Parts: sequence; C-alpha cells; structure tokens
Amino acid sequence: MSESLTSPAQGDGPILEMRDITKTFPGVKALSNVNLSVARGEIHAICGENGAGKSTLMKVLSGVYPYGTYDGEIVLDGEPAAFRTINDSEARGVVIIHQELALVPHLSIAENIFLGNEQRRAGEFIDWNRTNTAAAELLTRVGLDESPTQPVSTLGVGKQQLVEIAKALSKEVRLLILDEPTAALNDQDSEHLLGILRRLREEGVTCIIISHKLGEIADIADRTTIIRDGQSVETLVMSEPDSTQERIIRGMVGRSLDNRFPDRNPVIGEEVLRVENWTVHHPTQPGRVMVDSANLNVRAGEVVGIAGLMGAGRTELAMSVFGHSYGRGISGRVLIHGREVSVKDVPGAIDAGLAYVSEDRKQLGLNLIEDIRRNTSAAGLPKLSRAGWVNENEELRVAEQYRQSMGTRTPSVLVPVGTLSGGNQQKVALSKWIYTDPEVLILDEPTRGIDVGAKYEIYTLINKMVADGKAVLVISSELPELLGICDRIYTLAAGRITGEVDVASATQEGLMSLMTQEADA
Repeated sequence: MSESLTSPAQGDGPILEMRDITKTFPGVKALSNVNLSVARGEIHAICGENGAGKSTLMKVLSGVYPYGTYDGEIVLDGEPAAFRTINDSEARGVVIIHQELALVPHLSIAENIFLGNEQRRAGEFIDWNRTNTAAAELLTRVGLDESPTQPVSTLGVGKQQLVEIAKALSKEVRLLILDEPTAALNDQDSEHLLGILRRLREEGVTCIIISHKLGEIADIADRTTIIRDGQSVETLVMSEPDSTQERIIRGMVGRSLDNRFPDRNPVIGEEVLRVENWTVHHPTQPGRVMVDSANLNVRAGEVVGIAGLMGAGRTELAMSVFGHSYGRGISGRVLIHGREVSVKDVPGAIDAGLAYVSEDRKQLGLNLIEDIRRNTSAAGLPKLSRAGWVNENEELRVAEQYRQSMGTRTPSVLVPVGTLSGGNQQKVALSKWIYTDPEVLILDEPTRGIDVGAKYEIYTLINKMVADGKAVLVISSELPELLGICDRIYTLAAGRITGEVDVASATQEGLMSLMTQEADA
C-alpha cells in the first residue's frame, strides 16, 4: 500500500465513509447497501458497468439526492453528514464535477469559476480586478494558459474540464469527485488532466474518479471500488500484483472476459458504399477546408475504421456524407451499390440507405426528455405511418422488441431516455438507426463513456450487422478498439486521408505515424 494510504489510516482515519447506502427510484433499486471508504489524500476509483449505480452513489454523497431520500449513513471527517443540497456539501469541501460540464458558454472563464461565489466589494458590486486576478492564479494552478476574460465557448472540452477543476479549487475543495472526466478527451488532454489530479493528491486533496478507462485507473488510482448491480463488490489496492484489469472486469461483469472483442469470421462481399473526391468547407469560414478530396469505400460484411487525432476531420466527414449535416461548399460523389445517390439532406441520406449514430448522443443523437419508445421510432416513422398517422401500438411493440434484443436496462420503454445510464442511452441511439434497416451504418465513437461489458455487447451487435450483409464504418479515438473490430482502417490527418491499412498488418504505432503525417498533395 502506498504511503499516502498508510499514513492517513494510522492517523485521522478515512476522510469519507458511506455505510449501507440504499437508494430506490420508482420500480428500481439503484443502490443496495453500498459501502465505500476513502482514505485522506488518495485517488480512489469507482468502476462498474453502466447502470451499476456509480453516479447515483456520488449524487447521494454530494446532495443532489438529498438526505432523507436514501437509507444509510454518510460520515465525513468522522462526523455524520446530512447534505440536503449541493451547497451543503460544498460548504464542507465536497465538490462534484459531472460528466456533463456545468459551464455557461457565453460567460468568461473567470465568471464561470466564481459563478455563485462572486468576489464582491463592500456591498453588492463585483470586484472584477479581484475576480480576474484570483481566476488567473487558479488557471495557473491547473496548468491552463488562457486569459480569465476569455469566453468559455472558445475552449475545447479538455480545457473546459480544467476550468471545472479551477472552479472546484476556488471553493476550497477537500474531496473532489470527477464523473468520467476523460470520456470526451483525447490522449494528450487526458494525460494532462491526470497530471493535475496527481498534483492535487500531493497537495492533500482527496479525489474520487469514476471512469471506464481501465488503463487510466491502473495508472492513477491508489484503490478501486467495484460496484455491480447497485452493490459494492470489493475494493482493490492497485499496488498489489493481483489488482489487474482482468480482475476489475471480472468484478464489474460478474464473469471473465477472456477476449474483449468477440470473434468474427468475416465474409466480405461486393462494395456497398463509395465516397469519391469528397471535399467539405467550414460552415462559417468558407475558405477553410475541413475534408479535402477524401476517397473511401466499404463492402458488404465489412467493418472499416477511420482513425485520426482530434480535429482531423473524422466527424466532419461522417456528418457531411450523412445528409450534409455539417459544412458548406460540399463536393464529391456518394455511391451506394455503384449507383450515385443524393445525400443533400438527412431524409435523402436515410432513403439512400445511410444511418449515422452521432458521437454526441445527448445533443444530436437523442431527445432526452422524450421516452425510449419515441426515440426508437424517430428515424423510422414512415415505417409506422399510415395516411400521416403513427400506429402507436406498433411503435410500442417495436420499441419493446429493441429493448429486449439490445439488453437495454430499463423497466419500461415509456421512461425518459435522460434517466438512463450512458451505455443504455447508446443502445437506444443504435436501436433508432438500426430500425431504419440501413445499408451502411456509420458509428461515430460508438463506445465513448460506456463500460467494458456494454462495449462487448455493441461489438457483438456490429458483428451481427455485417453478418447480415450490411456495411459498417466506425470512427473511434481508441486504436485498440479499431484494431479489435475492423477489417480495414483509413487514417485521416488535417482533413486528408493519409493511409489505408489492413488490420492484419496494422499496429498502433503504424497508425499513429499515418495519423500525424501530412497527406500527399
């Protein structure tokens, strides 16, 4: 056990204990007698499948679910904690950063950091000099070299995560909770954020991190608590030899996953999709080329990957092909089964046999306030309509069929999609597009922010699609994922395709080399 753990344990005891926490929603017991003990100054990871109860447990801790709405006891610094609001928990140094960042895009960095905690002069007026100076000091502390007066909307997701941490530090945080902090970050931004957490640990700040990235957990966590089906399974000391990723997986899913990618014997047929000389310009900067003369093809029964760094043009390529959903000044040809098709709008793309599962399921892929039934049928309503009227009984039957076949964990298809875990939301997004019976399914970051068990289920679904003769195009930031599920991989850099590699001869190093080079003119 590391020094950071043995020393506090011998002295003041754990900073946090959650004892026999039980939380019930109508028809669902989300947590059942969960126990968690966190030592002072440690980084404590929490792992579990989507829907296991990880985020629910942290919402209980932070007062999102107030005292009295759950059973069990929370002890902070040796004293009972009965938080009825987030303000109550923050007053005692407990700050949570949710997976969906709580920043106001059009306010400045400084305004966001001190929102609700304004730096005032005597009276009611904000002291802007003090605000911006204090914000600059916090930005330096988290390694963010930006002006405090800069609007948050101008920052990438990685830098916005650092603003959230700076905001937490402004509240004199002692226990920092991060829910999937690196889910939407590239490798460089992720490593920078983890470096910040290491420095905070050295400064005595205790961190709880929820993550599905097992390599990341092995790298940074002192201990890891596994939760399965709303119950705490075990807590591992990560410095011990048997605290392996395989053991974490076994604890999460209740069985061993000897292979994280299901076996597939590809039977590849004729070409289904061909994209020729595809060029896309930025929607508001006409002279800026986002995709430059891209050419690719996908055959029946084939899984083809697109690999590229953030900003390479992967999503821009996919969205522009799918009904010109992105960009302007688009040129080139799209052919399905050798016949040129019009994809100038989304209905046309759907009619041509294309489907696109967005990387941003919350903003672009799903209607979170609508129920599972309506989300499942949204893209395929013509199949359910007669004379302009939707057959609601058939709609309900279809949604229930996909709920069962996809293994979506919910008691009913009538619950709002926003109440589901990330993995289950992704299954609904997939159901929505698979129901359209596409010839080509484009998946943009299909496993981002979901657990290893749910990933395996989605890989199995991809295999079933191609076994039925469909063509699948996968965009992913995880090179091991592309190497594990694809037959061929295209690499993209600065909007241009720089290589095409058969998976049998591909390596992560080779792909990265192609992803970082300039395309030939």
